[in-house]
Amino acid sequence: MVACGRCQAKMFISGDLAPFATEPCKKCGHPVMLPVMLDNFELRTIIASGGMGTVYTALDTKLQREVALKMMKREMAADPQIMESFYREARAGASLNHTNIIHIYSFNEFQGQPYLVMELANNGSLDGRIEHEKRVPERDVLDVGTKMASALGAALRHNLLHRDIKPGNILYNADNEPKLIDFGLVRAAEVDDTYEEQVWGTVYYVAPEKIQRKGEDFRSDMYSLGGTLYHALTGHAPFVAETNDDIVMAHVHTPLTPPNLVVPEITQLTSDAIARALAKNPDDRFASYEEMQMALEEARSHLLVQQIQQQAEDQSGEKPSWWKR
Repeated sequence: MVACGRCQAKMFISGDLAPFATEPCKKCGHPVMLPVMLDNFELRTIIASGGMGTVYTALDTKLQREVALKMMKREMAADPQIMESFYREARAGASLNHTNIIHIYSFNEFQGQPYLVMELANNGSLDGRIEHEKRVPERDVLDVGTKMASALGAALRHNLLHRDIKPGNILYNADNEPKLIDFGLVRAAEVDDTYEEQVWGTVYYVAPEKIQRKGEDFRSDMYSLGGTLYHALTGHAPFVAETNDDIVMAHVHTPLTPPNLVVPEITQLTSDAIARALAKNPDDRFASYEEMQMALEEARSHLLVQQIQQQAEDQSGEKPSWWKR
């Protein structure tokens, strides 16, 4: 009997199944495999699979700890650009030591397939929370925002830009701690060139200056973080249109609707902080990640006071005495 990596349903798989081959889970359809050894790692379940490769939960049999193992498809390893992205992700992640950045443990190769071993964070993603909950509670959004700003600040101190901040790249571990992943597009923060033929990033969260080929700096990642928080808070991305081209142009030309005009319950300080991170002009955004953190923490403190006040009113029917003073 083996467990599905998505729904945890138990199912019987014949021992004749070839290594790495899968059968669909009878409950949810997620691919299920028999455990297989790869060097000193016992691959147990599939977390996710895509065009580039597959991510597994695994047991490091030497250190007796659970890890995530990301294995690239063999045919992808022949593409120099894809390999460079994979190496870049490994090097960038290994150079950073922050609670909210996924830790990279090792990089190796198995029968021509490169693989990356990293910290396990298989408790869902912010993207999954948005899909399931529609709107993530304001307090949780502020918590994620504060921690991601701190993580990006740490990367910047190592002269790194992430360049693909989005809800799908924020995972949660077993303790519900958010972890920033996927440094495959990372580049140095200080480079001479300002023009790139391609605009890297995800269309819903890409900064206007990147679209306009005006170059990018840490404030471009800040804009993408602002867009990610906006999406989690309101239930939709900052700009939505019928085509990707229309969305891209909206980032440049369409005024942002502040979050609290979309959802009136959102507090003013939270709305203001996210709107500032999403300013069209990079100079109008926060001057540093530390400044953004402070704004989000102030908004969170204000929200907590409001929630305590509301609870007291609900219990007594009037404002508590300490609030009146």
